[in-house]
Amino acid sequence: TGNSPVLICAHKSNVTMVTWKISPKVGGPCTLGYRADHNQTDRTNCSDSMNWKSRPDWDPALEIRHVGIAHEGNYTCEVVTVGGNFPKTYLLSVLVPPQLTLFCDGHGTHVCKAAAGKPAAQVWWVLGGNSTPKEESHGNGTVTVLSKFTAHSTGMTNATCVVFHPAGNQSKSITC
Repeated sequence: TGNSPVLICAHKSNVTMVTWKISPKVGGPCTLGYRADHNQTDRTNCSDSMNWKSRPDWDPALEIRHVGIAHEGNYTCEVVTVGGNFPKTYLLSVLVPPQLTLFCDGHGTHVCKAAAGKPAAQVWWVLGGNSTPKEESHGNGTVTVLSKFTAHSTGMTNATCVVFHPAGNQSKSITC
């Protein structure tokens, strides 16, 4: 999330037309088009965050500024030349890094929370013990994972929570 990815289209000479057909998982379809014979661009139902990277007659790449979960979906570019049609399709999935918090509950139990990640994070504890991870799904596709840790040793008061996620791994330690 927050990055500005660029989706590359087939770069061909003697382009007649270029069309980006975008079908997001949320909301209606959108198209960006370019006709070389009129040197004309057109857009239908596309948000301002989606546009040509530069001029479509030079480079038909699509840039999505500040990508978010709402941008997920299928993106198909079709370049038309006198030599044929050249389609390229992307399936855009957006990763959302979870927010990691670690705290002690009122009973001296270590609690690790990986909030609103996409996909769900994996939560592990350094040094053995019993943990009980629970997942809570949110309507926007993100998932919060909550794990409580009880140490094998009653004298152990320090614990480290490690969160594994495709957008980056994190760890925190706390003494309860």
